[in-house]
Amino acid sequence: MTIHPKANVHASAIVETGAEIGEGCSIGPFCTVGAEVVLHPRVELKSHVVVTGITEVGEDTVIFPFAVVGEVPQDLKFKGEKTRLVIGKRNRIREGATLNVGTEGGGGITRIGDDCLIMTGAHVAHDACVGNRVVMANQAALAGHCIVEDDVIIGGLSGIHQFVRLGKGAIIGAVTMVTHDVIPHGLVQASRGTLDGLNLIGLKRRGVAREDIMALRAAYQALAQGEGAFQERAKRLAEETDCDYVREIVDFILAGSDRSFLTPS
Repeated sequence: MTIHPKANVHASAIVETGAEIGEGCSIGPFCTVGAEVVLHPRVELKSHVVVTGITEVGEDTVIFPFAVVGEVPQDLKFKGEKTRLVIGKRNRIREGATLNVGTEGGGGITRIGDDCLIMTGAHVAHDACVGNRVVMANQAALAGHCIVEDDVIIGGLSGIHQFVRLGKGAIIGAVTMVTHDVIPHGLVQASRGTLDGLNLIGLKRRGVAREDIMALRAAYQALAQGEGAFQERAKRLAEETDCDYVREIVDFILAGSDRSFLTPS
């Protein structure tokens, strides 16, 4: 066990032998930190937090009461193999959230990027890969093997099916079930998620130029109404566009996937 002399560990907390606690960390009352956990500098565990498994938590991350981080997957095929959870920097993991380690069959690692907000009761399952600046609202659930790219927002009480990819900048409305891949900057809503346009508000908030937004809107229409199958339309866009944002959509569609796509209505 290595506890930096400038770390603060409450007397009621349990830090198991082997854990590494970095400079400036704060471990509050009744927290439990497992033997294979690494907390980087200035990580804060508020109180009643469980961090276990082979788990690494990046600097300046704050974990709120009753969150359980690094427990075994909810996968009946898991037989106790050594798998990991890696959490990046400056994340906020709110009350009651659950984040699981990976499985051997899924690559062995669950990843969370930097600057994410994982709200109350949200769940990140085994082998998921979550990008930077992702927001998961209250009780949102991410199933195993999902890929969530940067700047995605997942609304409260929404569920993302296993192996689904959510493209960069997409937004998922509240109380929505998503069973197919979502293109970058897509807007998904309704109980059985349908692609209902582009995340224009998010694009504007991120300062995307007007001409790029216009190019994205034209590309969306081409995907919705063009001739041929969905991927054929994407291939034509690849030949015609010089917009980086449209290129993100095209590359996402033409990449390999274990799911089909939500297509424009």
